[in-house]
Parts: sequence; structure tokens; C-alpha cells
Amino acid sequence: CGMLGHGCEENQLYPKRIEAFGANRVVSVSSGDNCSFAVTADGAVWSWGIGGDCCLGHGSHEKLRRPSKIEALIGQRVVAVSTGYAHVLA
Repeated sequence: CGMLGHGCEENQLYPKRIEAFGANRVVSVSSGDNCSFAVTADGAVWSWGIGGDCCLGHGSHEKLRRPSKIEALIGQRVVAVSTGYAHVLA
């Protein structure tokens, strides 16, 4: 519950657009046990989920219910992300 990126803790019965991406087109997605990552057409990386051990790339342990752009990667053109048990590769 709460890991779908819609900002709520409710289950979703049907597919629903994630509004946080706005007009950004998502081209790649990877999800782990408690987190999700997306790459948009402009090469930006977004993450959301449980931020334990700073695993979301934002430098905090905060839980994110909506996708947030990873600022440390701004200016880099990322083409894909891959999640593992306790790591993420971009």
C-alpha cells in the first residue's frame, strides 16, 4: 500500500496514470521490494517508496509516496535503471 506513486495509501483496482510525471514520458521502470525507479525520455531518474538506508537517491531516509526526481543525477543522461536486493544501478 502506498508504493504505487499516487500519493495515497489506498489500493488501486485498475491502472492509473501517475500524475507526478506530468508531461514527462516514462521510458524505463524498475522496482525493488520497497521502492520504484523510472527513467524519463529526457534521461532524468525518478524514485519513490521506502527510503531506508537512503536507497532512493535523495540523501534521506524519508518515505516518498510520489515520484521525485533525483537531483544528484541532473545533467546526466541515464538510459536505464536496475534494482537489486540492496542496491540500484543507473
